[in-house]
Amino acid sequence: MPKRFQYAVVTMSTCVVALLLFGAVYGRSQSSEQPYHHLGVFTEVLSRIKSEYVEEPNMKNVTNGAISGLLESVDSFASYLTSAQYETYLADKAAKKADVGLMIAKRFGYLAIVSSAPNSPAAKEGLGTGDVIEAINNVSTRDMPLAYAEILLRGEPGSTVELTVLRVRRPEPQKLKLVREAISYNGVRGEMMADQIGRVEVGSLNPGRAKEVASKVAELEQQGAKKMILDLRNCAMGNPEEGFPLANVFVDKGLLGYLQGQTVARQDFHADASKAVFKLPIAVLINRGTANGCEVAAGALLDGKRGAVIGERSFGSAAVRKAVRMEDGSAVILSVAKYFSPSGKALQDTGVTPGVAVAEAELPPETDDDDQPDAAPQAPPAKPTEDPILKRAVEVLKGSQKAFVAPAPADEGRALPAAL
Repeated sequence: MPKRFQYAVVTMSTCVVALLLFGAVYGRSQSSEQPYHHLGVFTEVLSRIKSEYVEEPNMKNVTNGAISGLLESVDSFASYLTSAQYETYLADKAAKKADVGLMIAKRFGYLAIVSSAPNSPAAKEGLGTGDVIEAINNVSTRDMPLAYAEILLRGEPGSTVELTVLRVRRPEPQKLKLVREAISYNGVRGEMMADQIGRVEVGSLNPGRAKEVASKVAELEQQGAKKMILDLRNCAMGNPEEGFPLANVFVDKGLLGYLQGQTVARQDFHADASKAVFKLPIAVLINRGTANGCEVAAGALLDGKRGAVIGERSFGSAAVRKAVRMEDGSAVILSVAKYFSPSGKALQDTGVTPGVAVAEAELPPETDDDDQPDAAPQAPPAKPTEDPILKRAVEVLKGSQKAFVAPAPADEGRALPAAL
């Protein structure tokens, strides 16, 4: 087998050299940016690993790891699945299974938590944005395909899955057992606050959720709301395209954003005046757990200068993804088109940067009870009593008489921000 591998490497390298010489004959540039040059470097690195590493490695694992690294460098939501993994993926996708309520992405080779659904098993254990899953059922997530990790997290209702987690607030890895259950994602909640400010909180952005937001906004306006807070924090569940009807609730005309890819023609999304409900001052709250449709809506409202976007930069995940089957039965799942804000920012790449940056209140570090076996278990740290992002939004809206200018005659009833 080693001789066969060496023969394959020599043959491939010879072909690469021949192709480079052919390009030189016809005047092609031999710069380091040419794909053939990088292919030759990759082949040489494989050969060096095979011949000079301290011990003979499993070249299948090396190659799969290289492919995973390649995909992650381009798209943190991409996956490479072997033929067997892809068949499992298709079967799992067709079945309705229980879950733990996590949205995940790849960061530095490991699984990073984007957000956890409210009241889900993951949320009850305090898992949230920034935490890293080091292992699932004692299997390392290093170079694990993202789509395959999602398969491992799902299962029959009542079954358990063990996660080894590196938390933002905990210095040592922690093992957690989560019981899978059917996840019911939060919808829309509304409340009246002081100073004639209404607040609408969106828990997930499933199809039709924008109509619920419109209904809740109209209800709060009837109760006397003259200003509105749209709270999109930790809302990562739902399809990206649902962000356009959500933005349309507050915008009566203009471009809300567009979808485009190398093989996907540009598709523009414009506001429909008949679906606009609230035309008075608004503030939009986002954080690191804001993703997909909610960041599409936030980007539309920010670029359209419809209101103040306050908080932390969103995660960055709005894209269309599909599986591309390989000849050997394996598959690559990757983004084929991205959602762009009206100004042309690719939301998967940049997220939404708020116009008013405010960091969320930090929870105190967790202590490790394992070092003190006789000590009574400590209760989970209490949530901060102050919400700095919400507080800043109220301050901005209370001063909105100066921040929002009177509408032009053609846009009667609509308030446009002058400086936010």
